[in-house]
Amino acid sequence: MPIPTVFLDAGGVLVFPNWSRVSEALSRRGVMVPAAALAAAEPRAKKSLDQGETIQATNDQQRGWTYFNLVLTEAGVELSTATADALAELHLYHQASNLWETVADDVRPALATLRARGHRLVVVSNANGKLRHLFERVRLIDAVDALFDSCDEGVEKPDPRFFNIALERTGSTPDTTIHVGDLYHVDVVGARAAGIQPVLLDVADLYQGCDCPRVRSLDGLVEFIENRRSAALSGSR
Repeated sequence: MPIPTVFLDAGGVLVFPNWSRVSEALSRRGVMVPAAALAAAEPRAKKSLDQGETIQATNDQQRGWTYFNLVLTEAGVELSTATADALAELHLYHQASNLWETVADDVRPALATLRARGHRLVVVSNANGKLRHLFERVRLIDAVDALFDSCDEGVEKPDPRFFNIALERTGSTPDTTIHVGDLYHVDVVGARAAGIQPVLLDVADLYQGCDCPRVRSLDGLVEFIENRRSAALSGSR
């Protein structure tokens, strides 16, 4: 089937934590760790958080701050009162502005390519009610066609109702939509429950043997979708 609609997670796919801001908040409390070390530790921390039992027993907000402690631990930082104070400061910033404010270099070109090829781009993200404000601030709002923030909708992934809301409001159908996310037990499980083909963004190649398509980058996503389109065209001949 053709794929006219591409659902995309926001955090970890289109926008990323500002690790420089995190590093600076820690350094003000005497905890010295470079932003690059935090960024490098992040995929492993996220993978350790991505467990079915953990996802089912927590909500996105609870997981978010566990995630930062895991990143610190993976980066070799001992958790302490100082790290807790830094994370509390960052939490306040996140509530006001959204800490996931870094846009990787490949994001805008990949989105532009997908749009130029006729795909509808829809952000479906567990967020804190500040996602639209963030996308306006980092100038991504015009790069997508619709945006759904779980805080605004009152339901979050992996609940299939969140996907169903996005499908209905964008006039999309599950069998002609894919969803791209970075957490298996949030994005893959949730998309499947809504009848949508999931694609896992696995930048560090940590999900080998995963039972769904994986891509290592947004450029890889563009290639994956193009290959699907070419296969569909070949099959129709």
